[in-house]
Order: sequence, then C-alpha cells, then structure tokens
Amino acid sequence: MRRKLLQALTAGLVLATATGCSYNWEDFPRLGMPTPTTEEAPRILSLWQGSWAAALAVGVLVWGLILWSAMFHRRSRTKVEVPPQTRYNMPIEALYTVVPLIIVSVLFYFTARDESELLSTSKKPDVTVNVVGFQWSWCFNTIADVPGSTGDAKTDKNLDAIPQKWKDQFPANAGGVYNCGTPGEKNPQTGNPGPTLWLPKGKTVRFILTSRDVIHSFWVVPFLMKQDVIPGHTNVFQVTPNREGTFLGKCAELCGVDHSRMLFNVKVVSPERYEEHLKKLAENGQTGYVPSGIEQTSNEKNRETTQL
Repeated sequence: MRRKLLQALTAGLVLATATGCSYNWEDFPRLGMPTPTTEEAPRILSLWQGSWAAALAVGVLVWGLILWSAMFHRRSRTKVEVPPQTRYNMPIEALYTVVPLIIVSVLFYFTARDESELLSTSKKPDVTVNVVGFQWSWCFNTIADVPGSTGDAKTDKNLDAIPQKWKDQFPANAGGVYNCGTPGEKNPQTGNPGPTLWLPKGKTVRFILTSRDVIHSFWVVPFLMKQDVIPGHTNVFQVTPNREGTFLGKCAELCGVDHSRMLFNVKVVSPERYEEHLKKLAENGQTGYVPSGIEQTSNEKNRETTQL
C-alpha cells in the first residue's frame, strides 16, 4: 500500500509540473483570472482570491482530519477488532454546525459588500452605451451629442425599452450614433469576430443592457464583470476602463443554436481618439439609434416606479 501511494504521489507531481511548463508564474496570484483593465476589476479579483484562500483553508483542515483518522485509527495500530463506539459528542456536533455558518456568513458579507459597490450607479457617467443583444450579435447605441447627429435620446422611440429614470440622466440633445454587428465582421487589429465597441480610457462608462428576443449575457472578459441581458428587464452597471487595448467580449448565457457566434470586441482608446471615432460613425451615416429591445414588462415598470 505504501509503495502504491508513493507511486501515485510521484505520478501526480510529474503531471502537475509537466502541465505547468509553459505557465507564467507571474499570473499565478490571479488564479486563472485575466489582467484587470478597469478600476472596479481589482475588487472582483480580490473577492475571487479570498474565496480561493477560504476554500483552501477548509480543504486543508478536512484533508488533515481524514489523514489523521486514517493513520491513527487504523486497525493494524490498535489491534482492536471493533473500536469504541460514540453515540453523541455535543462539542463536535456544535463545532461542525457553527463553523460552516461562520464561513458562509463571512463569504456572504464580503460578497454583499462588493456587489453593492460594483452595482452602484450613483456616480454620473461620462459615457452611456445602450447594449442591445439579439440572436446572433450585438448593437451598441452610444448616447451622446455627436456633431452631425440630430435628435434627442430622451424622446427617441427606439429607446422606449429603457426605463424613464435612466432616460432622465441622458445628456441633452443626444442624437447619438450606433454600431451593429454582422456575422462576417472582424476586428481589423486582432482578427477576432464581431463588432467593436470603442470606449475612452479613464472615463466612467454606464452600460444599459436590453434584449430584443431571449436572455443573453454581456461579458467583457478582462473587465471581470458581466450581467444578463434580459428581455423586458433592464440591467445597468458602470465601469471605468484604465488600460488601452482591444479586448474580447462574448455572450455568457446559452441563448440558442448560434450562441457561440455572439462575440464582440471592446477597444479602449484615448478620449481624443474616442471623439474622432464617434464623428466618423456620424460621417458614415450611423446616426440615431437602433431599436433597443422588448419594452419593459408591467411588473418591471411597477418596480421602477417604486424605486423612484
């Protein structure tokens, strides 16, 4: 048995080291997470790392107790056919009831604290983007006052699916521009499929998520943040990109047969290049807004009214 255990441990060590030959050890502290690219992402990464630390501590305790029981209560050591049987042990029973409650309570506290901060929309955004999910791509309505684009987002019928409380915070005279994805579209820099949403570095961006058909999920991978895009229900969150580059985005909700095609890109650039991009969209005739999606359901309208 000892020889077999030693062989198994050796094989496991070889397997672990062989599969990690090409691994960058600088990435190890992130535990599989990509490099954060927003001001909010480190909070998510910290929660992820803390959860791993708690899980590892619990695992070490459990493994230790299992090994201790196997080693010190084995039959060959005691030579006793049937060891003494214990019917009740109140201290131990209280321990394995209280400790899990403490662990869950601590994890709940940190999760609730971070969720409250991450979903806060009290800060006025610099940029507002209506993300429209549909089978099988994305549209991005950039709600801004762009030269060459006339109209008003607050009264535009194409944005009727967005609750009034968010419309009230739209900039004045926001004629806006849009960008919609097509099946064969690719980002010219990375070659990744899907449309490309441009965002300015260092500016707070508010995403207003709406759907035209089924539930999707808007996920920009290095933002470490995603939310469901639900028909008849509007989700909103804000981030502040702090690193320039082109990043991959995808739908993280199985939404149908071509779910895998629902890819997009987010390109973070300087504020100057961002403004030039909006003007270029207007020059290309991509002014106004595309329909944002299914109108709010009655219960959602009631909820929005209650929150106001």
